[in-house]
Amino acid sequence: MLEKGIAMNAIEKAYELSAEKHKHLCPRQVLGVRMGIYAGEILGQQFPQQKKDVLAIVETDGCFLDGIVAATGCEVGRRTMRVEDYGKVAATFVLIASGEAIRISPKVDIRQTAQEYAPNEPNRWETMQKAYQCMPADALFNAVHVQLIQPIGDIISRAGVRVNCDMCGEEIINEREIRENDQVLCVGCAEPSYYLPVRWALQTTLLHISNQ
Repeated sequence: MLEKGIAMNAIEKAYELSAEKHKHLCPRQVLGVRMGIYAGEILGQQFPQQKKDVLAIVETDGCFLDGIVAATGCEVGRRTMRVEDYGKVAATFVLIASGEAIRISPKVDIRQTAQEYAPNEPNRWETMQKAYQCMPADALFNAVHVQLIQPIGDIISRAGVRVNCDMCGEEIINEREIRENDQVLCVGCAEPSYYLPVRWALQTTLLHISNQ
């Protein structure tokens, strides 16, 4: 465990950093900051990290994620954060060297518990914002050790490795290609893509109309 004074100093700095980005400090930012610091305590890491020792896999985007960034120093741009959008205020923190992983999520009753820690606030928003800052971590969160489905080396991959897709010709970096039937393919060509070229989308729409 980290010394309490060090952790509290890191928390206050993280609140300031996150609030500066959002122009206010909301309850989910507080949860992100507290969760990040708690993960560091469990894993024996001092945050925000200066090196790339920890990967954060965050299960939603938005202000909660920014709280984790402020607390941990894990960032998408530094390849130390990934978003697996499950729509959950939860995250898994992984020691890259060993693969040890801890998933942390809020307890399901924290909104009700918050009333006990900040009973005199004028509304629920203020109650949660204040209470989440002072509640003990073990009253806020569930933390369980987990095993990643993918090896951590495959998730991190090797930065800068480049190949070209045999179908569309576009460059693929960071070992994100898919190899099948002696072909090198990008994800967009090998699997259903999140987009269609406009002309294809129009053809698909017209075909659907003609079949009605």
